Amino acid sequence: MTRPSLAALPSPPSPSSQSAIGGKAGERRPGDGPRLRALYDDHFELVGRVVRNLGVPAGEIDDVLERVFSSAAARLPDIEPGRERAFLVQAAVRWAANARRARARIREIGCDALPDVPDLGASPEEHTDSRRAAAVLDELLGAMDVDLRAVFILDEIEEMSRAEIAVVLGIPAGTVASRLRRAREDFEARLTRWKLRRTVPGGLE
Repeated sequence: MTRPSLAALPSPPSPSSQSAIGGKAGERRPGDGPRLRALYDDHFELVGRVVRNLGVPAGEIDDVLERVFSSAAARLPDIEPGRERAFLVQAAVRWAANARRARARIREIGCDALPDVPDLGASPEEHTDSRRAAAVLDELLGAMDVDLRAVFILDEIEEMSRAEIAVVLGIPAGTVASRLRRAREDFEARLTRWKLRRTVPGGLE
């Protein structure tokens, strides 16, 4: 995961320009440069983890990160102080979902030309226990609905509170609770099926 250069990100736009993700952009203000640097330094690792855990392939993570932070740079005057993390996580979820839909369309159009995805958890000789566990987690998370997956990783992996998740995703706390309950049930069911496939010959899919 490579940090995109700040020089490659757009400067906060003038009032007449349109932002990268829609809507009228705010005016330039003193301190926007240092604020962008602080936003970048403070949240890059978090956004990178979120993007990866939302299922963006390794080869596409840098591109999605650049899009997320370009969106933030373009909308910087409109982001309320203290809500930078919420903006970035919401942007990460949107761009990750866009990348997922784009891959789905590619598979529909030319699935015969795509290479098989290797089983990263193949053998103890090839991978450490931690790497195999990460591969299994990626497999299970990758099959989940993106809305459920988002609340699940923010709760279970990033260890955010439900109140924090509600803020960063811009949804009511009650919605967070219901999605989290469904996400845990979904994950547990998938984990159970995964275990069956490896303990029972010809196990259930």
